[in-house]
Amino acid sequence: MTHDLDERPFLLLSIRADEAAAADEHAAIARFGGLTESELHLFGLHSQPLGELDLAGWAGVILGGGPYNVSDPADAKSADQRRAEADLANLLARVLDQDFPFLGCCYGIGALGSQIGATVDRSFGEPIGAVTVTLTEAGRDDPLLADLPASFDAFVGHKEAISALPASATVLATSATCPVQAFRVGRNVYATQFHPELDVPGLHTRIDVYKHAGYFDPESADSLKASAGASNVAHPPTLLRNFVRQARSLARMAQ
Repeated sequence: MTHDLDERPFLLLSIRADEAAAADEHAAIARFGGLTESELHLFGLHSQPLGELDLAGWAGVILGGGPYNVSDPADAKSADQRRAEADLANLLARVLDQDFPFLGCCYGIGALGSQIGATVDRSFGEPIGAVTVTLTEAGRDDPLLADLPASFDAFVGHKEAISALPASATVLATSATCPVQAFRVGRNVYATQFHPELDVPGLHTRIDVYKHAGYFDPESADSLKASAGASNVAHPPTLLRNFVRQARSLARMAQ
């Protein structure tokens, strides 16, 4: 039996080899997006080839964060990363061509940015913790960011970021330490540098998992956790609910 278009599942593409981090990301995106975990299928790009994904079978695609950096030299990347990024390039070309509902988070902003010719480098990396994100005028008018205040706190933690976007992209949000915190291409293709799925327990999990991955001094793990616990990060998950709602609405309009 085939499902109605607005009943299709969402696809979460993960580059997280650590099972605890991957499972936490999956559960958080499902919970904050208003989805059951069965409505959000998890696919590990780090361990298996994606192949020619049939977009018609999905309501939307989400690409999460993880330890990859698109701006690293090719010879510094593992064979798995090179394969995953080749698969992503093929997928993103079709996503952009079809203006298919897509949301890239953290690593996802670099992958999408690289695909459209943005400059992705290490000029604007941000340490793990909360930053104040400010919406641009376009961001305040964008349905993905509806219901979010003009400025809000969000969790970040990344080594690379976008330092310049092509004219085809619209900047939706920025911060004092990173000029592109969110952007859109077309009407339905989005990416954020900050993590819309992260709450304090989720950030604690990431700190534990990536303690020795070069994001921070391992001895500062406890202080980072304490700082996260004192932050006021409440608004970013709204973005996930809006993304799911937009994708469902688009599917209904297509019927």
